[in-house]
Amino acid sequence: MESMGKKPRPRRSFTPEFKAEIVELCRRGDRSVGQVAKDFDLTETAVRDWVRQAQVDAGERDGLTSDEREELARLRRENRRLREDVDILKRATAFFAAETR
Repeated sequence: MESMGKKPRPRRSFTPEFKAEIVELCRRGDRSVGQVAKDFDLTETAVRDWVRQAQVDAGERDGLTSDEREELARLRRENRRLREDVDILKRATAFFAAETR
């Protein structure tokens, strides 16, 4: 199925300050989330996610805070690296065990 000439938008990243400003605009209630997203050429889903995460960080909603998410990502990276290290050591042990026979 053809995407009807639409090219996917390249992934963009935004500063925490920009996200905080967008969240504040949504919280004021002057404009809807959809209108804020449209005004700043953002996806409505991204803006809703930023608002939801801000609520979690403020303790207004259950979930992982931004700090907890960062820690979890860091621990997962460290865990993956440690597993790779263990795998390398296992292969080295098997290699040297075979060499000494």
